[in-house]
Amino acid sequence: MTSPSKSAPGTGRTATPADTASGSGPDLRAEGVRLAYDNRVVAEHLDVAIPPGRVTAIVGANACGKSTLLRALARLLSPREGTVRLDGRSLHSIPTRELAQRLGILPQGPVAPEGLTVIDLVGRGRSPHQTWWRQWSKGDEQAVHDALRATAMTDLADRPVDELSGGQRQRAWIAMAVAQGTPVLLLDEPTTYLDLAHQIDVLDLITDLNRHENRTVVMVLHDLNQACRYADHVIAMKSGAIVAEGPPAEVITARTVEEVFGLRCRITRDPVSGTPMVIPMSRHHEPALP
Repeated sequence: MTSPSKSAPGTGRTATPADTASGSGPDLRAEGVRLAYDNRVVAEHLDVAIPPGRVTAIVGANACGKSTLLRALARLLSPREGTVRLDGRSLHSIPTRELAQRLGILPQGPVAPEGLTVIDLVGRGRSPHQTWWRQWSKGDEQAVHDALRATAMTDLADRPVDELSGGQRQRAWIAMAVAQGTPVLLLDEPTTYLDLAHQIDVLDLITDLNRHENRTVVMVLHDLNQACRYADHVIAMKSGAIVAEGPPAEVITARTVEEVFGLRCRITRDPVSGTPMVIPMSRHHEPALP
């Protein structure tokens, strides 16, 4: 007899086989980190453990430390104090090639060399898997074509990246990160420059990577409703500190939204996904008094 389906934690969606497997995967965490740019301290005494096999969204107002935390998790920024660990090892003790096989990163505003085509850009995602004795293989070629197809970029494969629209360029970079084939994927505002339809396409793709390949995903998002729909775990930040974290239904509350964003709102149930939906309030749209 088949057991009844149930909702995956924090998502309001029906659990899949990948949800059952979730919880296994790389252990990525920051322990007591102090993050700074030159003399400007962004975060202190920051502790965070990324749930393995889950989708985590980091949310917060501009300049709250979201991208800084992601950069530290990707070893793009070295903590002044504390440690970021992957499976118990300090990121800075892991050889670069090995780390690139385990962590994929899509930063904000990446720039491709002039004239580089989409397929060549995506192919660069396979570089960590190659050595002087193992060059380009049929497996690499298949990974590139799978990534192009998954991001709907196949028809643009031979176009120079610098001739694409902003949304097409973003999808090309996401395809490169997908082709890298890492068990952990770190994405800094992956829906930037995309129209609404392509935002949903990208977030659906991220969900597929998590459900079907059990990839751990950490992404910085601005849209709270998208974070609630697509993330299993939400980290809400303010002024370099974590204000709340956990399933979306526990984190995205009217009190937390007002504390983190300075925005009064109503929280209702998303009629499509069943997850929390934030309805902002403003002085021009005050609710009518009974």
